[in-house]
Amino acid sequence: MILVGIIEDDEQIRKGVQTFLNRQENFSCEIAYGSVEDFLKNVDAGTMPNVLIMDLGLPGMSGIDGIKLIKEKNSDIDVIVFSVYNDPKRIFDSLCAGATGYLLKNTPLEEIKEGIELLSKGGSPMSPQIARKVIEHFALSNAKKKEPQSPLSAKEKEIVIGLVDGLSYKLIADRMDISIETVRFHIKNIYRKLHVHGKAEVISKSLRGEI
Repeated sequence: MILVGIIEDDEQIRKGVQTFLNRQENFSCEIAYGSVEDFLKNVDAGTMPNVLIMDLGLPGMSGIDGIKLIKEKNSDIDVIVFSVYNDPKRIFDSLCAGATGYLLKNTPLEEIKEGIELLSKGGSPMSPQIARKVIEHFALSNAKKKEPQSPLSAKEKEIVIGLVDGLSYKLIADRMDISIETVRFHIKNIYRKLHVHGKAEVISKSLRGEI
């Protein structure tokens, strides 16, 4: 039997989900409150559900703060966010607070049931739009990690490319349509910014992806 609790301030939604889950085999949803405060006041460690469906935009304590507090008191409980919000900040704040699933409120009741079953088997149910945002977030994070923050300006990077290509200062100047003196000026700045003392060190850093 999967014991489910709901914290949702919209009474119609709360009762609709509760009634549906109570009609399902191996589900019990007797715990349903409109705020985190009411939930904490009426539910103790002995009656804590296995899964908690949690709205974010609640009166009083927010859903995200509620997740943190409830998880601190009961680390074994699984929390599924149930919200209209699909912006990245709320998604990741919820996941960082301890949520293990995130469903949007337009999720059909049957899919909510399937999400809870998935959660009980160790999965993390997410609406497709939410899963996509999570994937995009990590893809962007990985891309940023792969691209080191360079202290060099765009022109200085262009000069480094010239050095890697084996060009002389004159050929770099011709390629960039600047004077040799300007190239020398930029080279000095490159050495200073990279804390190196010669062309070979600059080329080495570039080839290692450190610029």
